[in-house]
Amino acid sequence: MSLELSNRAEQMKANLIKWRRHLHRYPELSFQELETSKFVERELKKIPGMKVEKAVGYSTAVVGTLSSGTGFAIAIRADMDALPIQEQNDVAYRSENDGVMHACGHDAHTAIVLGTAHLLSELFQEGHLQGTVKFLFQPAEEHVDESGKSGAPYMIQAGVLEDVDAAIALHMSPENRFGEVQIHDGYGMANADVFKAKIIASGGHGAYPHLGTDPFWMLTPVLQALYGIPGRRTSPLESAVVTIGSIHGGSTSNVIPTTVEIQGTIRSYTPEVRDTLYEEIQNAFQMVKNFGGDYDLQFIQEDPALKNDPRVNHIIKNVIKDVFSHFHIIDKPFGLAGEDFAHMAQKVPAAMFFLGCAVDGKLRNLHTPDFDIDERVLPAGASILAEAARRFLTGEIGVTGTRGVSL
Repeated sequence: MSLELSNRAEQMKANLIKWRRHLHRYPELSFQELETSKFVERELKKIPGMKVEKAVGYSTAVVGTLSSGTGFAIAIRADMDALPIQEQNDVAYRSENDGVMHACGHDAHTAIVLGTAHLLSELFQEGHLQGTVKFLFQPAEEHVDESGKSGAPYMIQAGVLEDVDAAIALHMSPENRFGEVQIHDGYGMANADVFKAKIIASGGHGAYPHLGTDPFWMLTPVLQALYGIPGRRTSPLESAVVTIGSIHGGSTSNVIPTTVEIQGTIRSYTPEVRDTLYEEIQNAFQMVKNFGGDYDLQFIQEDPALKNDPRVNHIIKNVIKDVFSHFHIIDKPFGLAGEDFAHMAQKVPAAMFFLGCAVDGKLRNLHTPDFDIDERVLPAGASILAEAARRFLTGEIGVTGTRGVSL
C-alpha cells in the first residue's frame, strides 16, 4: 500500500503544482488569509467523505475531517500565511500581491496537505481505513496578534486536538536538496521569545552632558552584557541566542533624550536555559541603576520549543526508509528558528520533519525574496504524510495516544 500511495501521489503531481502555484501567486499575511481559506475550503469540499468546518478558533482557520467507524485519530497540520517580503523571482507564478510573498513554503505545505487529504480519502472510500484524520489548515504561523497569540493557540483553544491521539506536519528546508529529510527526536526548533526594554534617564543639553544622565551612555554596558550572555552566562554546550534587533532614541543632534528603547529576540531549547536567559537579561539592564538611570523590561513568550516525539518520528522515518529508500535522513535539529506547531506538540505526541527543497542545488534561504522550491517535494511530501497517517490508524506502530489507548 505504501508504494501504491506514492504512485498515486505522483499521478496527482500536476494538481499539486497547480494548487501550490495558485497559492504562491496570491499570498496573504498572518490573520488575513481570507482568499486562501476560501480556496482551501473549496478544494476540501471536492473530496469524497470530507467534512469541512470554517472559522475553527479563528475566522480564517479551516478544518477538514475524514472519519470511518471507531479507532485512532491523527491530525495533519498545514500553515497558510505568507510574509511581508517583495518577491524577486522571475517566474510565471510570481506573487501578484505587492510586498507579500510565500517565502517560507507555506504555499507548498498547504498544497501538500490538500494532496494528502485526497490520498487518504481514497483509502477511506476503498474501505482500507478506520478512524479519523483531521486536516488543520492554520492561519498566522509567522506572527502573533496584539494578544501575543499566533494561529495554533487559537485552534487549540477551539478544541481541534481534544479527540486527537497524535499530530504530524512538515516544513520546507532549502538548506537541503531534494531527497534529503531532516528529522530529529526531541527539541528541533527553539523557544521564540521577545524582550522589550526602555532605559530611562533625565536627558539634557548635548553641550552639557555632565548636568544630566544619558540613556545612550547607559546602553553601552547593557549591550556588552547582553551579547556576552550566550557562552559566558550560559554553557557553550547549550543552544542559546540573544539578538538585538531594534534600538530607538532621540530626535536631534544636540539633545540628550530621556529614553532609549531596545528590542530583541531570545532563543533556547530547554526550559532551564530559557529561565537563565531571562534572569541574565534582567541583570544586564539592572546595571543602568548604577549610572543614575532606571529601566522598564518585559518579556513576551511567542512560541515554545518544538519537541518531536520519538515514537511519532519513528513512524515517519520508517515510511521514508520503506517508500523512499534512496532518500537520506539527516538526524539533527533544524535550528533556533521558532515554529508555532510547537504549541500542538505540547498537547499531543507530535513531530515535524523538514523536506529538502533546494532549487537546482542552490541555497535560497527561508524568509528571503528569492526563496523557491523544487516542486518534486510536493508528491513526496503528500505520500509521506498519507502513509504515516495510514500506519498510525492501522496500528502498525506502537504509540500510546493522548486518550490513553495503546496501538
